Amino acid sequence: MRVLVTGGAGYVGSHTVRALCDAGHEPIVFDNLSTGHAAAVDRRATLVIGDLANAAHLRETLARGIDAVMHFAASLDVAESVREPLRYYRNNVSHTVTLLEAMKSAGVTSIVFSSTCATYGIPATVPIDETMPQSPINPYGRTKLAMEWALRDSCAAWGLGATALRYFNAAGAAVDGSIGEDHRPEIHLIPRVLFAALGREKEIPIFGTDYPTPDGTCIRDYVHVCDLSDAHVRAIETQREGQFRCYNLGTGRGASVLEIVETARRVTGRPIAVVTSPRRAGDPPELVANACRAETELNWKPQYTRMEAILDSAWTWHRTNPKGFGSSGVRTGAGQS
Repeated sequence: MRVLVTGGAGYVGSHTVRALCDAGHEPIVFDNLSTGHAAAVDRRATLVIGDLANAAHLRETLARGIDAVMHFAASLDVAESVREPLRYYRNNVSHTVTLLEAMKSAGVTSIVFSSTCATYGIPATVPIDETMPQSPINPYGRTKLAMEWALRDSCAAWGLGATALRYFNAAGAAVDGSIGEDHRPEIHLIPRVLFAALGREKEIPIFGTDYPTPDGTCIRDYVHVCDLSDAHVRAIETQREGQFRCYNLGTGRGASVLEIVETARRVTGRPIAVVTSPRRAGDPPELVANACRAETELNWKPQYTRMEAILDSAWTWHRTNPKGFGSSGVRTGAGQS
């Protein structure tokens, strides 16, 4: 299939582009490179530098004979969404509506959407399955849920086939160390912990030590980025017109912030200093997945279930690429338009 991948130069998007190529598909990456990196895009893929706000350019790209869409492009910082909610509603909701309108006009009826466990809010119980109420507690989660509603309604109205993949915490990097996580500024725990191991950060802030968890810090389910990529390929290959599907993607195992720090100390063999800080707005105490539906219906099962293995892959990337993808943004040996 020819698959348009919005946000395909980003973290999960770039790993999924590689997985699509490996599976014999033809990805066309559509990314404005505001947060993504051209150098992260697999050389077998075509890179189109474009913005979802430009409906004409989007329609022109979809007219290239696109069979399906993978939609990663979105703003994703929970804390920032609390400070700047309108930016999140514009980037995440309004631009998704523009994409869906362009897809409908072009007759493209298949989409896999990068959703999130943040749509559940604070769950009554864990692990979380897909039947639990979605009651997000921050604008980021609300925008992602609104996007799911738009997809669900489009499936009923005009025959769209849509799959929402609700990630828990994406982590890790390609095992060969060739691509990995490179946000600027970096907001995620694991890269920042490894930055401290590399001496790039003096100490790691721990936001809240008074949560109702065994050690008082937040617990999250960390799922390897290559496992997420595999789920996307399986979803696009089993899509059905007129059907909305949703799947949790996680390992079913939670790790606290302090456990991540301690595991990183073991993996890197280096000291990592921490400092306690107040809770951040919008952070639930514990988020752990029940991913049985994905295992049953997509035949998907995470291959990286040990925290040490996930951290080791991330450590390989950050240790061998201390400047990430660099500052040039130049991609060689690849199609670009």
